[in-house]
Amino acid sequence: MALQSMTGFARREGTSGRWRWAWELRSVNGKGLDLRLRLPPGLERMEADVRRLAGESFSRGNLQASLSVTADENRFEAVLNKEALAAVLAMREQLDGIIDPAPLKLDTLLLVRGIVEFRESEDGEEALAARDADITAGLLAALADLRAMREQEGSALTRILLDHMTTVEGLTRTIEADPSRSPQEIAARLAGQVALLMDGMAALDRDRLHAESALLATKADLREEIDRLKAHVAAARDLLVKDGPAGRRLDFLAQEFNRESNTICSKSNASAVTAAGIELKVVIDQFREQVQNLE
Repeated sequence: MALQSMTGFARREGTSGRWRWAWELRSVNGKGLDLRLRLPPGLERMEADVRRLAGESFSRGNLQASLSVTADENRFEAVLNKEALAAVLAMREQLDGIIDPAPLKLDTLLLVRGIVEFRESEDGEEALAARDADITAGLLAALADLRAMREQEGSALTRILLDHMTTVEGLTRTIEADPSRSPQEIAARLAGQVALLMDGMAALDRDRLHAESALLATKADLREEIDRLKAHVAAARDLLVKDGPAGRRLDFLAQEFNRESNTICSKSNASAVTAAGIELKVVIDQFREQVQNLE
């Protein structure tokens, strides 16, 4: 499974017998998989299957799934309330000789409230099972459409993120090749600083001063940060070309990138290195912002 964005939309609709159904799926960024369902009354039993199928397709994202089901035609049936009819007939016998004993007609009985009720006829178990199967098949198709859209956007994000890694790699090389990092430049700069401190301060211990300067030079060296940046670039590229969810690991790498760029800026003693470090931070922020969209 290719890298996916967590943003997408899908809609599938269809018919089953006299029923018309429609699925709508919407997905946005999320730390985990958060599924919110909206099912029509009477179909709450499908919730467990919907959650299982969504979990098999996605691992992250806030997913909203809504199902609408309507009947294309309403079918009604007349239901006779036998108890109410018996009560009316019993009353007629009680009133025999008091009122006109003419035979009761159907239209007269229909006017008596509660004798006949009209209600929507229900489908049989086989028809309902076929409808539910069609709705489930529609959900699978909608999930596939949503996955395809997320993968398409994931491919576009992958290209953007790989471009960011190329930029980070170029800036790292710029920092590594800066003249201020050459041994000759570092030695000349330290010698000048030591001479400035020693001028007029004969009481200072020259050997101790040189030792402290050497320690400071070691702390100011960017070799470790440069090596880690190169390793992070290689790891990020490896994750971006592999299949499967990688958003969390790329987000961790983005934090590590940011840590190294901050250290470079704090250690820098050359304007060109500082400028490259600041640009590096900008690119890393852009990288991390895009990574938030990946599953």
